Amino acid sequence: MSEPEQALLDRSVAGDEDALSELLGRHAPAIREKLRIDGKWLSKFDIDDVMQVTFLEAFQHIARFDPAAAGSFTGWLLQIARNNLRDLIKEAGRAKRPPPGKQVHGAGGPASYVAFVDVLSAASGTTPSRHFAAKDIKIHLERALAKLPEVYRQVVTLFDLDGQSVEQVAEAVGRSSGAVYMLRARAHDRLRGILGAESKFFSFRA
Repeated sequence: MSEPEQALLDRSVAGDEDALSELLGRHAPAIREKLRIDGKWLSKFDIDDVMQVTFLEAFQHIARFDPAAAGSFTGWLLQIARNNLRDLIKEAGRAKRPPPGKQVHGAGGPASYVAFVDVLSAASGTTPSRHFAAKDIKIHLERALAKLPEVYRQVVTLFDLDGQSVEQVAEAVGRSSGAVYMLRARAHDRLRGILGAESKFFSFRA
């Protein structure tokens, strides 16, 4: 006999990963049916890519779920999936450009860190503080990377700093290419928050 939905939800919010896995399995078909991808993007990613990252974020944020505030679990999960789909489309478009590691002086060197910070700051309308030298940028960025979930850190390191292709990164982290786009977008968001909030690293552009 299957466990009642509310019991699974209570256990999930309390940190029971098995309960959350069961809950996600029950709701995944309904979420998939509600997501629509324009045909022009199907060569880049598909619904499975969106669902991969949606499930990852559900595990990361389930403790914050409040049925009274968020409504049904399906609605909460669907909102995460729709946000992911929107951002995945945006990121897939950006990824047509070569990563910073390939744009500046070869992969993995100090210039890659500086170029990557330029990418982060450009997307948020800020600029690295004039007080930070290249060596400081590398130090602060490495500290920020250490605070990311492992898969986020791997994607940023391999793609943005080492200059590997999306396909190479996907193979290295065991995800699809589409999921790599989404994981990269989420990692960038986290890094902007960490660098801006904790180190006063960014200042707004004039």
